[in-house]
Amino acid sequence: MDLTSLLGRLFLCAVLFIGQNLWGAEAKAKKTAKQAAPNPALAQIEDAPGLPRVLLIGDSISIGYTTFTREALKGKANVHRIPANGGPTSNGLQNIDKWLGDTKWDVIHFNWGLHDLKIMEDGKHQVPLDQYEKNLRDLVARLKKTGAKLIWATTTPVPEGNLNPPRNYGDVIAYNAVAKKIMDENGVAIDDLYAFALPRLKEIQRPANVHFTAEGSKALAQQVAASILKALGRGK
Repeated sequence: MDLTSLLGRLFLCAVLFIGQNLWGAEAKAKKTAKQAAPNPALAQIEDAPGLPRVLLIGDSISIGYTTFTREALKGKANVHRIPANGGPTSNGLQNIDKWLGDTKWDVIHFNWGLHDLKIMEDGKHQVPLDQYEKNLRDLVARLKKTGAKLIWATTTPVPEGNLNPPRNYGDVIAYNAVAKKIMDENGVAIDDLYAFALPRLKEIQRPANVHFTAEGSKALAQQVAASILKALGRGK
């Protein structure tokens, strides 16, 4: 092989090497940008003057219905939410003061439960039922101090089947029963998302998954919006 041919091959290899690296870097950058794209449900919103201020507190189920609730209440209420997954009641106790801030809330629509009843590697619930009751009582006491109208959202159904992470269908009923007792004792309104979702799970919930389809989240949002309007004195 003469020198010219050798240099030509080396040049071609260099071009291919540089091209592959540039393509890989571009693909990596796109992937990183996609991963870093903020969830619009968690974004801060700017209040429209003169409208009541609403705060949504909850886990990924509430994240799913947040933007749809905002759309349903556009021009009627400023719908904020906590900037994270609310997780179990233990997480709520750690963060509730930060989430509430020092601003006025007219309505707070809240839920904890799905994370509390999650079954951990040791076979126990993340937050046992008796501790869940204690935590929830403390959280309700803190929320009442805001002076806002409170709405408790019942925990949505867990479908039967092998779930990851594991949860038991019947545990939702037990945790919701404890929550209802607390809400009744404290005069807190109840948005029964469990009863709303249960008869239509096949249409709105993902298979073998506690989460809902986009249409399912939209349906939940209509129920949530109706409960908020009722609390504001604007419902039927």
